[in-house]
Order: sequence, then structure tokens, then C-alpha cells
Amino acid sequence: MATPETLPCSAGWRLLHMRGDLFTCPSTDDALAHCISEDCRMGAGVALLFKKKFTGVEELLAQEKQPGQCAVLKRSGRFVYYLVTKKNYYQKPTYDILRKSLVSMREHCLANVNSISMPRIGCGLDKLKWENVSPIITEVFQDTNISITTQSRPQQV
Repeated sequence: MATPETLPCSAGWRLLHMRGDLFTCPSTDDALAHCISEDCRMGAGVALLFKKKFTGVEELLAQEKQPGQCAVLKRSGRFVYYLVTKKNYYQKPTYDILRKSLVSMREHCLANVNSISMPRIGCGLDKLKWENVSPIITEVFQDTNISITTQSRPQQV
């Protein structure tokens, strides 16, 4: 079961940090999000879990999204966002491309989604620093009514 870590709030939106399993988040109404490469390899880390759980690699490739954009699948009434943060799986993303991918996701969310659960995006195998990523999420979403919950395994916190 997930347990809260912090709850920074600001004008109509929230960013909640939790410890727990992303795939057992309490609401099936929550959209899910994570980072991928343009080549959609998803061979390790949380991306591999998304690939196994939601399939759809061909659907993602057909969307022809580039770094800085966001591909979307709909599974069991829930949106699953794939933030394209690098061209090839073996590369590392930049904070600027991550920001652009988040903006792309936000644009889709504004018409469709009120809450998103995600891992600490970019901070696992991609090696970005959470202390830099968290303010980017805040910058992109603070003027919306979209709630975001980040899930991390207890050893990652």
C-alpha cells in the first residue's frame, strides 16, 4: 500500500509524492505516464513493465512521436501517456526535452484527464535528478486543475 511523503499544493492543482506500486494506484480513473524513447524499445525498468501491462508498441510507433512529444494509448477507459524524451533507448534525456514532453501531455490532459500517476519520471535508468524534475512538473502543471501523484518504491525515496 502506498503511503504519502509530501503534499505541496498551489492554486487548484497538487503534486503528491507516494511510496508504493504505481500499478496499484487506487483509482482506475488516474491516467498513467512514463518516459520512453522514440524507438519504443522499452526493454528495462518501469518502461518494460508498461510494455508488458499495456502492450501497443505498434500503436505507439504508428503515432510517429518525436522527442519532446507525447504518445497516448487508451486502455480500459484510462489514458496511458508515453513521454518521448530521447530518440534511442540507449541515449539519455535532457531536462528541456522532458519539459516539452510534459507540456505535450498537459495539452492532451486538459480536455481529458483530472489526475495522473507516474513514477519519478526520468530519474531511474535515465539518471535525471528528482530535485530538478519535480520543479519542472510544477512549472508545467501548476496553472491547471490536474492532480499528479508520483509513485516510488520505498528504496527509491
